[in-house]
Amino acid sequence: MTAFRLAVGGRIDRSRPLAIRFNGRRLDGFAGDTVASILLAHGIHHVARSFKYHRPRGIVSHGSDEPSALLTVDRGAGRIDPNNRASVVEAFDGLAVSSQNHWPSLDFDLAEVNNLVQ
Repeated sequence: MTAFRLAVGGRIDRSRPLAIRFNGRRLDGFAGDTVASILLAHGIHHVARSFKYHRPRGIVSHGSDEPSALLTVDRGAGRIDPNNRASVVEAFDGLAVSSQNHWPSLDFDLAEVNNLVQ
């Protein structure tokens, strides 16, 4: 059980655990979770950076209208798909997702200096 998930209720199947990877970090979830719900259940709020100024972005919506939490999804066998909304990507065991618009890492982005010259 993660610190930010309710013990009962919701629309997930707690009898079917699964694991995904976010930026290489293993996160546990359940069948019926979206990537966004797993990230929030683990207390992860900073999930991407803006394209232009590289400002931190998090999850702000629960549907297809999500404007900020855009992730790259690696579905295996060379099927890499950028700009997926974390709130609509259904989690499955072995799914690998990564944040976008940063280098070298999400927490320390050298291009964040663009924010100073607006």
